[in-house]
Amino acid sequence: MNLYIDEHKYNLVYLNYMSYLLFGGVCKMKVKTGYLYHIKDEYFDVVNDENLMQNHERGKKRPTYFTIKDKDILWFIPISSKVKKYQKIIDKKIKKYGFCNTIIIRKIAGRDSAILLQNAFPTIEKYIDHVHTVDGVPLKVSTDLQTEIKSMFKNMLGLKKRGTNLFFANIDSLVEKMLKESK
Repeated sequence: MNLYIDEHKYNLVYLNYMSYLLFGGVCKMKVKTGYLYHIKDEYFDVVNDENLMQNHERGKKRPTYFTIKDKDILWFIPISSKVKKYQKIIDKKIKKYGFCNTIIIRKIAGRDSAILLQNAFPTIEKYIDHVHTVDGVPLKVSTDLQTEIKSMFKNMLGLKKRGTNLFFANIDSLVEKMLKESK
């Protein structure tokens, strides 16, 4: 089923394309870059990485994650509503280094949100619980913000390859685990 919704009607909340494939009685979601998703608690049990942000209050499906699809891996970047908490961290980093490239605060669906690039981690589709919706419509981040997040994330991956790791989780180990599982 292809759904197209007038983006002017929903302002920041719009859906360009979401497909569901009915396969063997199971509905499989097509995961796309730029949407927000929730992850299954099972993921955290499987990867067992204490540096990952956990689903708060098991069963409540928080936080939401901005998703970047990269071949067989999905990169999940946590989105937090605790803007004051993360603004203090940003301010400390700016005071110490002159900039902060690991956390940004931007509007998502009309509300200030902290985008926690430093907490990013890889996963695969089987661990996605559901797409985040507002009024029943999957939430897609604005194109400009998607571009900014992807650029900053790519920069962080580049820094890591050159020896400066800004990620909390052991993303190399997690990528390896996820690729093994996807085979």
